[in-house]
Amino acid sequence: MSSALPFRTPIDLHTHSSVSDGTETPTELMRSAAAAGLGTVAITDHDSTSGWADASADVALTGVTFVPGMELSTRHGWRSVHLLAYLFDPTDAALTGEMARIRDARLTRAENIVNRIAVDYALTWDDVLAQTTDGATVGRPHIADALVARGYVPDRSAAFESILHPRNGYFEPHYAPGPLEAVRLVRGAGGVPVIAHPATRGRDGVVPTDYLAKLVDAGLFGLEVDHRENTPDGKERLLELAAQFGLRVTGSSDYHGAGKPNRLGENTTAPEVLEAIIAEGRGSAPVYA
Repeated sequence: MSSALPFRTPIDLHTHSSVSDGTETPTELMRSAAAAGLGTVAITDHDSTSGWADASADVALTGVTFVPGMELSTRHGWRSVHLLAYLFDPTDAALTGEMARIRDARLTRAENIVNRIAVDYALTWDDVLAQTTDGATVGRPHIADALVARGYVPDRSAAFESILHPRNGYFEPHYAPGPLEAVRLVRGAGGVPVIAHPATRGRDGVVPTDYLAKLVDAGLFGLEVDHRENTPDGKERLLELAAQFGLRVTGSSDYHGAGKPNRLGENTTAPEVLEAIIAEGRGSAPVYA
């Protein structure tokens, strides 16, 4: 690790703004990061880079380094696998085309879910849109917020534990590319891919070893190990896999503002790991204070 880092610590590489399903604008999130004592933050909105410009503009005021990122939706069989992507080219045609396809599928899915819920609850699509900002990637969290606004549940977490739980029949999957294709797209755009919270279902729910080997061959950089939703035995397995395949380990909050209990900086990434991400990222660059 170099003696003079261009960025400050602590480092939180997984947060969401109102561009996707967070409750703070990119500008507000940058200021929250500063108030939380962070030195570096990545905004990784779902399937969107729309918050990059506003976050970059606030670096000089907050003194917080901004790492451009995104959380890309992918699917492997029945598993939803989220891929964090850092420092990619936001104009890359192949990647942006796939992002647009995912966002369109999310929108159609959200409308279908609302139509199903509306049979049993007084909920409209306008209720959901009222919970979004212009250009936001509309999804289930916004439906949850609309249910809160209607008074059916006390908060977003309660909505996911009750009305929006798959057991109630309103759930619908949406289109997403396979993780292997996604890793190739991110690398093709000059970015650095990391699997987000890969062990939320425990040790046995981690991506199978033979498939992980294919992801590594395609350019997978790392695994997000320190995350509140990874189980203890799952984290142990992730560390074993990281050692086996030479993958880097990250830690992050997955902050959503008031949308989740996660707090900025509750998990962080080591400086040498961010240095390695910056060294490999060719599509864009951090914005330094």
